[in-house]
Amino acid sequence: MNRKEAREFAMQVVFHMEIHRDFSPEVLMKFPKYEEMANQKEYVKKLIDRLCENIEVINDTLNEHSKGWPVTRMPKTDLAIARLATCEIKYLEDIPKAVSINEAVELAKAYGTDSSAKFINAVLKNIE
Repeated sequence: MNRKEAREFAMQVVFHMEIHRDFSPEVLMKFPKYEEMANQKEYVKKLIDRLCENIEVINDTLNEHSKGWPVTRMPKTDLAIARLATCEIKYLEDIPKAVSINEAVELAKAYGTDSSAKFINAVLKNIE
């Protein structure tokens, strides 16, 4: 599995967390695919752990930068993608911000609406 596929998997986990309102790292264990991740398992675990530990800060950051679209109004797919990328930007220093944004935009193109990619890009570019 490559990093792009790992991000896609992590986005699905974050989407599941939102739907079930359960932001605990144990949710990851509900996905049998996690055990098959081999070389990306550590990345996914670290990302999900950081997201769960910092969900309130991540939500506050998104609310601050989304200009009139609080997390409560965002489409769930866009929200999962934005949370994932925000977590990478803020808490995974080894991943360049531009890579996180680009990958989030690609996920938005694949899973979101016609306007999702532009929205995700606009929100993420201002996050430090």
